[in-house]
Amino acid sequence: MELDINVLRKICMPENIEITMHAAKRLEQRGILIKDVINCIINGEIIEQYPTDYPYPSCLILGISVSGKSLHVVVGSNQTLLWVVTAYYPDNNKWSEDLKVRKEN
Repeated sequence: MELDINVLRKICMPENIEITMHAAKRLEQRGILIKDVINCIINGEIIEQYPTDYPYPSCLILGISVSGKSLHVVVGSNQTLLWVVTAYYPDNNKWSEDLKVRKEN
């Protein structure tokens, strides 16, 4: 099942967000705050879908941090909760100019 950004926005509140151990480490390393993740989801768009991810479908969202930097966030969802899998500032060498399409290796 593919995720819908409008559903994700509706449930995107701190009490509905779980952060995996991996994501917590990465967020800290990269200086990304939970408010950046929330801002990305609320104002962003889904650019890749991973409908077969386990245990829940997930997607890659392109949005912006609170400070206005482009941000990628991967979240999984069961339509009630959001699991933050990872978040990072996209690398211009790995993504198209609009940061929506991966460049070929």
